[in-house]
Amino acid sequence: MTLTVLTGPAAPLAGSHAKSAIAKTAADRPLPLTATGFEGDEQADRRVHGGPEKAVHHYPWDHYDAWRADLGDLPLLDHPGAFGENISVAGLTEDAVAVGDIFRLGGALVQVSQGRQPCWKLNPRFGLPDMARRVQQTGRTGWYYRVLQPGTVAPGDGLDLIDRLAPDWTLRRLWQAMYVDRLNRDELRGIAALDVLAEGWRKYAQRRLDSGRVEDWRPRLEGRT
Repeated sequence: MTLTVLTGPAAPLAGSHAKSAIAKTAADRPLPLTATGFEGDEQADRRVHGGPEKAVHHYPWDHYDAWRADLGDLPLLDHPGAFGENISVAGLTEDAVAVGDIFRLGGALVQVSQGRQPCWKLNPRFGLPDMARRVQQTGRTGWYYRVLQPGTVAPGDGLDLIDRLAPDWTLRRLWQAMYVDRLNRDELRGIAALDVLAEGWRKYAQRRLDSGRVEDWRPRLEGRT
């Protein structure tokens, strides 16, 4: 499968009270990629979406078969964009990709900055009250890139790994530490000191080290404030 580039505007989200840009459609032309994302891509709530550490969302096409096995043949899963991703390509998953990995993306240079923390807007998107929790619990979360070098990206361009700064810290390992073995102090110390990881994740790890407690993810997964 070749690279698909996807963008979308903020619009009312069916089945909810909110606006969202989770509905992405495939681009049919080259798009500029800046430090804050692709031209024409929007975020409805900039408090928790977008920004330099979440400039590009990558969701593995490889996970779609697993979701079809779990959920049935939903039309939403017939093509990329179901999870609000900006880029889709086969052959890369959280097991192999590590925080700090640097990729050439068309004419741009991007770096893996953090895993994706599922948002409650996945629930109305899929018509399931617990879809965000399912994404978190399976580890099929996707990830974000920061942009090191802006450039133009076209559908079908390459996504080529050119450097690995922390290869031991795969996104699967990060997910295991943050969502499964959540108070493993050795892992938390490693995360807190991982300078290629987005600052917000490092702060989560440090707070757990300091408090000995895990934060409550339920409002983010269920849309409660």
